[in-house]
Amino acid sequence: MLSQKNIVLGVSGGIASYKACALTSKLTQKGANVKVMMTENAAQFVSPLTFQALSRNPVYINTFDEKDPMKIAHIDLADWADLIIIAPATANIIGKLANGIADDMLSTTLLASEAPVYIAPAMNVHMYKHPAVMKNMNQLADWGYHFIEPGAGYLACGYVGKGRLEEPETIISVLEAHQQDHTSHSLEGKTVLVSAGPTREKVDPIRFFTNRSSGKMGFAIAEAAADLGATVNLVTGPTNQTITHPNINRIDVESAEEMYEAIHRYYENSDIVIKAAAVADYRPKQVHEQKMKKQEGDLLLELERTKDILKSLGEKKTHQFLVGFAAETSDPIEYGLGKLRKKNLDAIVVNNVTAEGAGFGNDTNIVTYINKDEKQIPVELSSKKEVANKLFQFIVHDMKGDR
Repeated sequence: MLSQKNIVLGVSGGIASYKACALTSKLTQKGANVKVMMTENAAQFVSPLTFQALSRNPVYINTFDEKDPMKIAHIDLADWADLIIIAPATANIIGKLANGIADDMLSTTLLASEAPVYIAPAMNVHMYKHPAVMKNMNQLADWGYHFIEPGAGYLACGYVGKGRLEEPETIISVLEAHQQDHTSHSLEGKTVLVSAGPTREKVDPIRFFTNRSSGKMGFAIAEAAADLGATVNLVTGPTNQTITHPNINRIDVESAEEMYEAIHRYYENSDIVIKAAAVADYRPKQVHEQKMKKQEGDLLLELERTKDILKSLGEKKTHQFLVGFAAETSDPIEYGLGKLRKKNLDAIVVNNVTAEGAGFGNDTNIVTYINKDEKQIPVELSSKKEVANKLFQFIVHDMKGDR
């Protein structure tokens, strides 16, 4: 999967720079075209000549060292790259990238490139856990950067813990797997129906009942499906999320009833249906045409059940692969399994919305995918786009009967 790929390897200034030598060699052996870009501090640890010999390409350090007068080097490299790897990625380069700082060759090229970027951090265990570093990594993950998590073990500083640069073989296996997933167009020819966001149930012209759903997870799922070649119908409740992918048809609704009607309108011609919306279970039995005036004493509103959209889809299912979501605050797996069985689903995605980094409004999520055979596959803390990509890996495998 890496043969003939143009790869920029960014090496920042940490003792783990020596591992980048082996990574350069192994990428070249895989048939990749590798150009190494070093920070000045990285050159204190490993000679640029070493990387030049291993990659058989010039090594780039100084933004103003223009090797070809007909080209601006950092723009040319940014456009040339099929993908960029930063290994090791220090806290410094992560902070620069997360905050738009471009003060050397590597950071300038990173800002100028639209290629996928893979970040392999390496630093002291306490640095890795520092709130500023975690915030910067979460910001980059939200923007779509890919992280290759560091390993745990003995660090050069003498500490034992998480922060050791992952081995070159592991980095390459991650790159190959990701390239395979994103070039396979595994949903080509499929129609995917996704629901997202909250619903609003009117009380009167001024007031309504709603929930904390931001729509971020559903929108990430829609975008991931479109990236994999699917035609996507996205039915969304009121949300601030935007989407511009040409393969996505957005249908805006407000109430649970409107969402029910819209989803059923597109259901029959869908191959995969993912119900990620947080739909109201109850609505006011009476909707007041005029604003309700404040009165003395308490107010009692009578509520009635809304239609169970997911259950109705399970009852009408023919060829569709139907996936539900279960956002829970206690015993999420138990409740998820009950929902999977009761509503005739092919899979369910369960998460505990009280867990740190998960739940409504966050840019990250933590979920467990459970298929019809009740096999549980956990997805650890990741950006919602990464979670969406992994969910489609599982769904495609289940549709093919690979599990």
